[in-house]
Amino acid sequence: MGFIFMIIIGGLIGWLAGAILGKDIPGGIIGNIIAGLIGSAIGSKLLGTWGPVISGVPILPALIGSIILILIVSLIIRALKNKR
Repeated sequence: MGFIFMIIIGGLIGWLAGAILGKDIPGGIIGNIIAGLIGSAIGSKLLGTWGPVISGVPILPALIGSIILILIVSLIIRALKNKR
């Protein structure tokens, strides 16, 4: 059950980060889950595990890490589109 909750929390964090930035994440729901889980790893490495933790995911560092990840991915996608 913990793995399923972790995926749900990752999806919500990825969606929230995309909503905060006003950017769509490629891949829809799967993209949100991936952005949330990878963002959680990035945020935990950069900021530690402070703040509330739900199902093993530190919420605030995960959100900040997801925002960073989405910004980087959107810059890469924009650069690739401009090259064409």
